[in-house]
Amino acid sequence: MKMKNIIYVLAVAGTFCCTSCNDYLDEMPDNRAELDSESKIANLLVSAYPQDDYVLCAELSSDNIDDYGENNPYGGRFYEQLFNWEEVKESNNEDPSRIWAACYKAIAVANQVLNAIEDLGSPASLDPCRGEALLARAYGHFILVNMFSQHYTKENSDKDLGVTYMEKAETELNPSYKRNSVAEVYAKIEQDLETGLPLIDDALYTVPKYHFNKKAAYSLAARFYLYYQKWDKAIECATVALGSNPSTLLRDNALLSELPRDPLTKVSLQYVSASHKANFLLQTAYSQLGTLYGGYYTCSRFTHGAVIAKSETLQTDGPWGKYTSDKDKTKNTYYLMPWVYGGTNLDKVLLPRIPYLFEYTDAVAQTGYTRAVYAAFTAEETLLTRAEAYIMQKEYAKALADMNTWVANTVKNGKALTEESVMAWRNNYQYFTPDNPTPIKELHPDFAVETGEQEAFVQTILYMRRHETIHTGLRWFDVKRYGIEVTRRIIQSGAVATVTENVLKTRDNRCALQIPSDVVSAGYEPNPR
Repeated sequence: MKMKNIIYVLAVAGTFCCTSCNDYLDEMPDNRAELDSESKIANLLVSAYPQDDYVLCAELSSDNIDDYGENNPYGGRFYEQLFNWEEVKESNNEDPSRIWAACYKAIAVANQVLNAIEDLGSPASLDPCRGEALLARAYGHFILVNMFSQHYTKENSDKDLGVTYMEKAETELNPSYKRNSVAEVYAKIEQDLETGLPLIDDALYTVPKYHFNKKAAYSLAARFYLYYQKWDKAIECATVALGSNPSTLLRDNALLSELPRDPLTKVSLQYVSASHKANFLLQTAYSQLGTLYGGYYTCSRFTHGAVIAKSETLQTDGPWGKYTSDKDKTKNTYYLMPWVYGGTNLDKVLLPRIPYLFEYTDAVAQTGYTRAVYAAFTAEETLLTRAEAYIMQKEYAKALADMNTWVANTVKNGKALTEESVMAWRNNYQYFTPDNPTPIKELHPDFAVETGEQEAFVQTILYMRRHETIHTGLRWFDVKRYGIEVTRRIIQSGAVATVTENVLKTRDNRCALQIPSDVVSAGYEPNPR
């Protein structure tokens, strides 16, 4: 049976239940409309983006988080399962089943748009819509394969289980789905990117920051090619996104630093403002991210606290100079200083990344949904992506130029980086151990990183990326890309009290989230455990 009517996927509040593999891969609400005009096709693309985020699952899985012990009551089984890389059995708006369903739902919309364009004869006037649909389809699969599979490696990805790459709208009842390999998924993403990128036209959008505008599209491509180990392509795409003078695109951290910082919401709201040139793509989600990474008790048992901050991340000495938390603003290290939310059973060290928002469904009863807006692609992250690609090609002078552009915009009283200062900073630290933590972690990537200068530059760029992307989940992918081992610890009284035996090894099976149980029950192949 050929499907004549196209299904609109609505962005609605609340939760939904998925009962089969087909439901997860092709969510089809009942609201139907004939896509018989260009305007209807363009309007449908609003729904081609996931309405649930991967950020929480990724961040809690990473090494940015410690366990502050059972005496901290602000946790829960859901957060504990994610933190310990267990199969999530608790229901939550941000559990892995929501990521799965949201991505395949968005992919289904993209495929319906592509089918509708083809049915209309593929007119040139719809090329921008076709380009956006291809980018959205690539993005949905990019999230899925990086969350539910091992990371791409040249040695293993032709054998590693990926996800099903959906290239057409489903027209059968109860179809069976086979998992593509990770290598196959990456090849198909690349094909969609190569076809879609030249078609992107910013003139299509009234609010471009919520669509794959040109800068966002090429930033996605840059991140994809970095993960794909195609360094020259990563540089090429990042350069298109950044233009000839990247410093003009970076956010005004000096201005943000003047805003009130308690409880961080005002700064975070400005951080994700569509008016900032730095924000290439903004995404919304039903999410608690704003409370987890703001001045609230939520999930304070599993959080980024002082132990990590002072030994590995935001409050350590950087290659640009020593960290100081002096209250005299002229001596502060960063324009946006880490914000400490401490107290009895509380220890959070935060940067403004994601605001707490609330959508009221009943203003009188004060009920509704917790929402979040997060910057999926930014100028800063794209700049560091290009710097990393330069490092992999040993073009250190070009890498330093990008790194120093970031330093000048982020570090208030920092010194410009040189090859000598990068080496000196790296050599100042021993490798991290759980009870003697440092910013330098042993790396086990499947690609070559030479001891000495190249390793020093890689350690520095990972340190900078960790700072820039904290609370946004991207550190998890850096952990997977570089084969960084993660050991879970329990913190008490501001120190490491227990180093547990729970260690995530390089290419540990748990690096891939388990496929949702309903999907497995319907016959989909689960991830090995």
